[in-house]
Amino acid sequence: MTEHRPTTLTGVRVHHVDYGGPPDGPSVVLVHGLGGSHLNWDLLAPHLTPYARVLALDLPGFGLSAPTGRASTVRSNVAVLADFVQERGDPPAVVVGNSMGGLISVLLAARMPQLVRGLVLLDPALPAPAQVLRSPATAARLVAHALPGVGERLRREHRRRIGARATVDETLRLCGVDQSALPADLIARSVALVERQSDVGGMDRAFLSASRSLAWTLVRARRYHAAMASIAAPVLLIHGDRDQLVPVAAARATAAHRQDWHYVELEGVGHLPQLQVPDLVAEHILGWLGGRSPAS
Repeated sequence: MTEHRPTTLTGVRVHHVDYGGPPDGPSVVLVHGLGGSHLNWDLLAPHLTPYARVLALDLPGFGLSAPTGRASTVRSNVAVLADFVQERGDPPAVVVGNSMGGLISVLLAARMPQLVRGLVLLDPALPAPAQVLRSPATAARLVAHALPGVGERLRREHRRRIGARATVDETLRLCGVDQSALPADLIARSVALVERQSDVGGMDRAFLSASRSLAWTLVRARRYHAAMASIAAPVLLIHGDRDQLVPVAAARATAAHRQDWHYVELEGVGHLPQLQVPDLVAEHILGWLGGRSPAS
């Protein structure tokens, strides 16, 4: 049975969802991307719960986790994830990260390998600055949002202008997801979540803090590459070939450097494969974990 719960970590209170699973099975911890939430996992989690206990957290400033008042940087989110795995994840856990959540999961596995028994990366944020720089409009938008105060004002004005439903529609479209293919109740709950978020200004600051930190991490790619190179845990890298946010070429290059990682490319899939093809993603994850039974 799915349960929504608050969790108090070291100085941080976060919301998480316990999707259930066998008490003697391994733990799987799901980590959303920039602007995401636990709802990103609602279609995938039921496919995994027959074989593992599945948990999804909302990072501070996202979903139903209130902003903490401190910067929501990649470094701080790695610390939050580490505390969550230690407190709720029955480590070592299988950590599944999408987009920014993939980057955070990589850094956790590199810095605290004792917490991670396996790593699944779904369209993770990967260094590809040339792709951004080839688009002047995208580069200009990123620069504007990177300016303190300016980015917050732009997000606030945009949100007020389009409303909650259009915000959800815009996010799905950006990620290459056909919303007509998603369950209506998931769309409704996503809209309700946007409307429910109380500290909107704090949420904007958390989003922009995380996006700026993410951008710097990707630009200073040497440390990120070093972190990926140091990972000893088994890794499954899944990437959609229609991802417009993280080009598939970046995933192919990563897979070429880490040939011990298992790489799966999904045809016709965008940035959120767990929403677009959850049954196929689950099949790959469970097969990789060991014949559809990660406890074996």
